[in-house]
Amino acid sequence: MTDFRWDPELIARYNINGPRYTSYPTALALSSPFAHEHVISALAADDRTLSVYIHLPFCHKLCYYCGCNKVITRHQGKADTYLDALENEMKLYRSLLKARKLGPLHLGGGTPTFLTEEQLTRLMTMLETHLGLVANGEHEISIEIDPRSCSLEKLKHLRTLGFNRVSYGVQDFDNTVQIAINRVQDDEMIETLVHKSREYGFDSINLDLIYGLPHQHPESFQRSLDKVVELNPDRISLFSYAHLPARFAAQRKLDKGALPNPEMKLQLLEMGIRTFTAAGYQFIGMDHFARADDELAKVQREGKLQRNFQGYTTHGSDALLGLGVSSISQINGVIWQNEKDLPDYYQAIEQRQLPVIKGVSLTHDDQIRADLIAEVICHFKLDIIKFESKWSLTFKEYFADSFPRLAPFTEDGLVTLTDKELVVTDLGRLWVRSICSTFDAYLLDGQQSYSKVV
Repeated sequence: MTDFRWDPELIARYNINGPRYTSYPTALALSSPFAHEHVISALAADDRTLSVYIHLPFCHKLCYYCGCNKVITRHQGKADTYLDALENEMKLYRSLLKARKLGPLHLGGGTPTFLTEEQLTRLMTMLETHLGLVANGEHEISIEIDPRSCSLEKLKHLRTLGFNRVSYGVQDFDNTVQIAINRVQDDEMIETLVHKSREYGFDSINLDLIYGLPHQHPESFQRSLDKVVELNPDRISLFSYAHLPARFAAQRKLDKGALPNPEMKLQLLEMGIRTFTAAGYQFIGMDHFARADDELAKVQREGKLQRNFQGYTTHGSDALLGLGVSSISQINGVIWQNEKDLPDYYQAIEQRQLPVIKGVSLTHDDQIRADLIAEVICHFKLDIIKFESKWSLTFKEYFADSFPRLAPFTEDGLVTLTDKELVVTDLGRLWVRSICSTFDAYLLDGQQSYSKVV
């Protein structure tokens, strides 16, 4: 990505609220009640290998910026109760999955490393016993890690359990920022974990950063960026902080006056993109970077990158099973979400019911638009001739309503459009979410429910 033009007019025009398009339709389109028969039919439709996401909501301490579904507690026994429920959810799915294979696994949260070594062992044993998921190195087995909750002994134990990818939540190395967000962690601890991850044989290491946090400014943020480059992870995530205190009560504890203004926030993003691309990272898109030899970068160059509720992925976008409170699944054109509140999740499991609270079955139009948006957001281009042939349509006719909304992007050089292809230019990559939104049939209402696109 070489074409930068941090034009205030472009920022004002295109830095709108919009979805991240981890799915289309997005999670806001899910409705309740949702018949479990849709879930059962989706699982029976074919025998593709499924990716699995498990949500582990517990955290020892509250991070003020966080908008995740989480439970703050010091009581380790609550994780045992949760594992009991997860095991029963697995049993409910076992008969529906039959002999269907499960492959890639990702543990998110909350803080997955809230679990003790014994609890982590139990979880992996449950997956093998009830769902046949074996961590034998054939698939990516990944986990999000809060460095404060992962000793070297636990890290080594994760490797023996078959985990081969780790993602560390750094957010920012600056101590003033860490104090402001209530997440103080020692640089040396993170450095040690990263170095030991390589020593223990993890295939891929990711570091998460956030820009737009209180007290961040260019000089201190550049030091954090340089520190990340020095640690040389395989992947980097550079997320935009979305300040939504009306939705997330913990964010009300932040000093709003200490947040960087919109111009500075964009400057921090520019610094991140320049620093990481100069260090040899491939800009995957939106907020992700990867070393050229990392699998994520390889599949993008091969035109095979996909996107699901976990973000950019090398796996199927329509073959993800989510387990645990608030988890979202997408399989064979059906999207469903589990109960968001722990008591409701437990109650459904106790009644031996799938804990599904809402969902949606994609229409033919949804599938067409989902395919288009996925291509653009993953590869920044669309082969119109191939797309027309695949879906038996005429592009200009089918998306006639989108062309007036797309026109400003072409006029400002963010998109080039011919009869054969749509291409997002280097300059337009920052605004790919806004560009995709021109093809979104659901955005006429409720756009304010999303965060700013950069």
